[in-house]
Amino acid sequence: MWYDVLLDAFIDTLKLVPFLFLMYVLIELMEHNTKMGRPSRLLTGKAAPLIGSATGLVPMCGFSVMAAKLYEHRHVTLGALLAVFAATSDEAAIVLVDEAIGLYAAGKAGGGGLLISLAALLGCQFVLGVGIGYAADLIFRRRFALAPLPEHHAHEHEHVHGHEEENEGHVEHEEHEGHEAEHEARGVLEEHEHGHEEHEHEGHEDHEHGECACDELSVCEHKHPSAVRMYLVSPLLHMLQVAAFVLLVNLAFGFLFFGVGEARVVGFLQGAGYWFQPLVCPLVGLVPNCASSVILAEVYSLGGIGFGGLLGGLVANAGLGYLVLFGKGKSALRAVCILLAMYLFGVAVGYAASGIALLIPL
Repeated sequence: MWYDVLLDAFIDTLKLVPFLFLMYVLIELMEHNTKMGRPSRLLTGKAAPLIGSATGLVPMCGFSVMAAKLYEHRHVTLGALLAVFAATSDEAAIVLVDEAIGLYAAGKAGGGGLLISLAALLGCQFVLGVGIGYAADLIFRRRFALAPLPEHHAHEHEHVHGHEEENEGHVEHEEHEGHEAEHEARGVLEEHEHGHEEHEHEGHEDHEHGECACDELSVCEHKHPSAVRMYLVSPLLHMLQVAAFVLLVNLAFGFLFFGVGEARVVGFLQGAGYWFQPLVCPLVGLVPNCASSVILAEVYSLGGIGFGGLLGGLVANAGLGYLVLFGKGKSALRAVCILLAMYLFGVAVGYAASGIALLIPL
């Protein structure tokens, strides 16, 4: 019923909330160059695709969302992003385990085969994620430069204060020389000494006043948000914005699957034919919804698609990560290129795995 669609969409979105909040806190830490944010440089080094592929194996689409958001802020490499996407299988692993347990509980054969297929699936996705990640970093690293972390604002304050104090000292020096020339022209040495003392006294007061004004101006112009607002309020607001967008998309695809019917989608995949499945399954995997990975895993457990179709579909699947790339529309062309690359990669992997599966059935 329609209320099941609402409940599923709400639960799927709720699962992302902790990931979204932690992600935005991490982004704040990185962009303010804090000590806690500096270790995240690990995701920009040579081990980035390896770490990304290992992270993507966790059966949650939240990691793909985190990777896409960090890539949007240029805090991870393109290779790390593609590695996470290629290794992400969303809830497919959970479905295969549940199906295997169900077969064992019912005393039916096939449970062991599903577990072997799951192990092969995760191993292939990890290797493929590492491979595409390093290839992307090797080819596109110069083109997609990482964003440098900003320097401390305190350095900017010191520069501004020092510059203003230098200007004030230069003005005072010129005024002092003007007073000396005027007193020497009049030939009044005592007045010159007296004026010189008064000038030094006034200059000292003006200099102190200038520092106060500078400090007050710095406070006015450089009002920094408090730590609570920076690391709690701001991440919460961003989290709610993204969660609302994800909820709307989950509702849209939920009602779409409800209207079309899961049975029709399963029948479509089963009727695609063995050598057409690597073309069709990645298209299903591109759907940014948990239902896509669940359907692929369920159809495979029923024997409707081969291992090549399953692997190709899940390699192209990145959960809700694609939504982040298209979320703000700033780099729509780049997002389309990434989407197309992942589809073609899934198709190539699907055909390769289908050929191998004929020799080594899983």
